[in-house]
Amino acid sequence: MGSMKGLLKFLFLLSLLTLVMCQADESYRQRVADPTYLDSTLSKLTDIIVYDIFSPPVASRIYAYSSIAGYETLRHGHPDYPTLAGKVSELTVIPPSSSALVNYDIAGVYAFAYVGRTLIFSEPQMDEYLERLSEKYKDSGVPQKVLEASMQYGMEAKNHIMEWAKNDHYGETRTFPKFDIRDEEGRWLPTPPDYMEGIEPHWRQIRTLLIDSAQQFTPPVPSKFDIKEGSPFYKEVMQVYETGKTLDEEKTGIAQFWDCNPYVSHHTGHVMFATKKITPGGHWMGIAQLATKIDSADIMKTAKTYAYTSMALFDAFISSWDEKYRSNLIRPETVINKYIDENWTPLLQTPPFPEYTSGHSVISSAAAVALTSIYGDHFKFDDTVEMAYGLPMRSFNSFLEASSEAAISRLYGGIHYMPAIENGVAQGRKLGAFVVEKLKGGNG
Repeated sequence: MGSMKGLLKFLFLLSLLTLVMCQADESYRQRVADPTYLDSTLSKLTDIIVYDIFSPPVASRIYAYSSIAGYETLRHGHPDYPTLAGKVSELTVIPPSSSALVNYDIAGVYAFAYVGRTLIFSEPQMDEYLERLSEKYKDSGVPQKVLEASMQYGMEAKNHIMEWAKNDHYGETRTFPKFDIRDEEGRWLPTPPDYMEGIEPHWRQIRTLLIDSAQQFTPPVPSKFDIKEGSPFYKEVMQVYETGKTLDEEKTGIAQFWDCNPYVSHHTGHVMFATKKITPGGHWMGIAQLATKIDSADIMKTAKTYAYTSMALFDAFISSWDEKYRSNLIRPETVINKYIDENWTPLLQTPPFPEYTSGHSVISSAAAVALTSIYGDHFKFDDTVEMAYGLPMRSFNSFLEASSEAAISRLYGGIHYMPAIENGVAQGRKLGAFVVEKLKGGNG
């Protein structure tokens, strides 16, 4: 009888210990499911992209592949979210891990970071961040074996995504010839102060993710170059010129807020220095971050937000750049200085690529449509993304309102004619709607 009581007592204590251990295990699982791990990794990636001065199209590629890696890894722990494979061009499913030790919430963050690390220049900065990230997971109670298994699976996911990414023609375009600069009437020419060569003239050849081709959303042709007074093109030029001369504080603030030029050079006598800033795609990834925080989104919805936004940006850059280097339209600064006022300068530094269509208009509109599909038409937010670069917060009642302001900012900045803005908005919204429609299905 005594031995039976002892056995029962032992079994009770064992079951109690097991319960306590399970509760402890569940506790760390809840902690690592905190979306701030993914959020901080995106922030670090953005910081490095700014530091490395990636061009806007190339930055969009870094964001897209990193975000897809994060989503596709995380979803194995969230079965309500379907794979992007079968929707995204040539993407195949990342096989789930064979190890029961893997925590997909951890592995997804590492997959995101590992892909980002592969695509940037300043790898040591990401390595330092990854060391801190591992310490944070340990402090959250993650067992060493679980952390190691999850990191290993994150590396396997990275390898899967990078094997897919290497076939997007990016490597080949690094060897293609530079833009052919010819001083022809109405054709784009490099602009002051640095007269940089055209950035990414072959970006249209990058494999798209969701749209059928770079030409799917080709906008109407721009107005014919004609500087005769009264011609449509002349009126467009004069609108830029007059707007630039009559800017008030509000319009100036809008232009500066949405500048998002990753490399602005400043010349004072013989001294030149540069200011590094966030790319336009980086600004919209920052808005995506803000949306997840305002919504208190869990880690999987956060990953979905990053993936949707980055894929819309990626395809939008391809679509816009396809038109830029087809029409090769001259910038307002060049026309105004040659034909109207040689001393006129735009408020913003003119970016080094052709004018039509406005990249800001296309990519902002596409990203706004993608975000609206997740958070709704009337999602209010305070855009604090540019505060890190010395600019004040701006408030918006919706993503589309923000994208419209981003578009018109290019007129205020003196770097785009209105058709590039208006047709760019239409181009981006159509592209964004197509991307969202293609991604529909389940919770994905």
